[in-house]
Amino acid sequence: MAKIVRLRGFTLITVGVLFLFVGCACANDDPFESGNRNVHGFNEYADENFLRPIARFYEDILPANLRSGVTNFFSNLESINNALNSALQMKMGESVQELTRFCLNTTVGIGGFFDPASRLSINDSDEDFGQTFSVWGANRGPYIVLPFVGPSTIKDALGSSLDFIINPTRLYDPSEHQLFFSATDVVNGRAELLTVENVIFGDKYLFYKNAYLQRREFLELDGEVIDSFDDEF
Repeated sequence: MAKIVRLRGFTLITVGVLFLFVGCACANDDPFESGNRNVHGFNEYADENFLRPIARFYEDILPANLRSGVTNFFSNLESINNALNSALQMKMGESVQELTRFCLNTTVGIGGFFDPASRLSINDSDEDFGQTFSVWGANRGPYIVLPFVGPSTIKDALGSSLDFIINPTRLYDPSEHQLFFSATDVVNGRAELLTVENVIFGDKYLFYKNAYLQRREFLELDGEVIDSFDDEF
């Protein structure tokens, strides 16, 4: 559920965690399990008592086609980040494809609310700075769980901070508009996960950890490994 929260305090939280953990290079991929489990418990409490009820209310009052439009809108904005990171990874064809998607969906798709690019088989590439760092040779680093954010690694936490900084919603003024878009993205993303909660089994901490790490490996290797977890995770 790494992609659920992009609030303004995210960068400060990430930087604080990085200063705390960045000097640690351990063979164990989860050397901070005890602390991670505590943060995981806090996140579960916040989700159960705040975010999930809001997401359910959001799902109840908005028709499915409108929620789909909201998802398309934020996905369209991510095309900028996808294009930049594809270029940084020297995947120039993917970068041009993402820019084409953005232009087409922003114009014909009415601000990205509709997705005509996908109907024309112009698909997104789903790239980010965490994947770019991997291409550049950076190690994953220890697994960490961030408050309000969830599963990550040292590398991905730093990458997510850069993803947040270049998010086009930060250009909106006044800042209240930025907060509105961030909150809407969070709630919409959480609502999308409501239908797949029943696939979670066993130790939720280990389930989220394994799902996250396997999904990240799948993305970093451009699909060259099997991802047994649903793409929603």
